[in-house]
Amino acid sequence: MDFRALLRRLAEAEVDFIIVGGVGAVLQGAPTTTFDLDIVHARDAENRARLLGVLQELEACYREHLPRVLTPTENDLDSDGHMLLMTTAGPLDVLGAVAGSRRYEDLLPHTSTLSLDDRTQVRILGLEMIIRLKEETGREKDRAQLPLLRRALEEQGEE
Repeated sequence: MDFRALLRRLAEAEVDFIIVGGVGAVLQGAPTTTFDLDIVHARDAENRARLLGVLQELEACYREHLPRVLTPTENDLDSDGHMLLMTTAGPLDVLGAVAGSRRYEDLLPHTSTLSLDDRTQVRILGLEMIIRLKEETGREKDRAQLPLLRRALEEQGEE
């Protein structure tokens, strides 16, 4: 899994997206593990076309349909649904919306920009909102991560 390669490629293609979930928490210092990159994307036509181009380049296909190759369409990218994909750089979950039908525009005020390197900047959901979303979804795996995420948020405040 090469999350940085996925993020770099999305940023290079000027896809408007927000990193949410585990990778977002890890990039903000949370000592947690994750096995996929979760993003919420802007759903305007131009951005969907840019995202689709990156997905095609990375040979994205739905994980639940492996080994049969089914790839997302531009219409798929215009829904609130979750597309659990496998790419040549690793697992990528492309989310139209997250808990409570929060779309890209709803999450934008809760983000900051993070530099991965000299050329690559990405938008990341703040730990406070990641915690709120995990509380709202209430899944067992999310509840298990909450103490680690809360501690990382406390440590951010101590800096």
